[in-house]
Amino acid sequence: MSIEIDHIGIAVNNLDERTPFWVALGLILGEDEELPNDGVIARFLSTQNISDTSPRIELLQPTGLDTPIGRFIEKRGEGIQQIAFRVDNIQTTIETLQINGVEMIDEIPRAGAHGTLIAFVHPKSTGGVLVEIVQRQ
Repeated sequence: MSIEIDHIGIAVNNLDERTPFWVALGLILGEDEELPNDGVIARFLSTQNISDTSPRIELLQPTGLDTPIGRFIEKRGEGIQQIAFRVDNIQTTIETLQINGVEMIDEIPRAGAHGTLIAFVHPKSTGGVLVEIVQRQ
């Protein structure tokens, strides 16, 4: 079973205000994707071609205050919200984690950005870190 860092999610109040730093640093800007079920607009940036498999930065702007990212910012302020790991088989990974006593937020994979399947691990199983598992299609 292979695993790699897929992206680091950063909660921001405004994508356009937070993007210039990452572009000035040299990251390549990808397209935005609105995820209505999650109440967020995601903007990916990469150190290489945005369509390759290199790790990315995902800026997350809430579409409202009563959304997961809106509540995160209200409680903690802008900043790193999650780390995502890419796996070959998300269902096998979920099952392996559960067998090892890990509590999942998502026991069944769901649709994520760019046609991926995702599932979140509960932070109480990781020492307070929100971990996202990603399977690219």
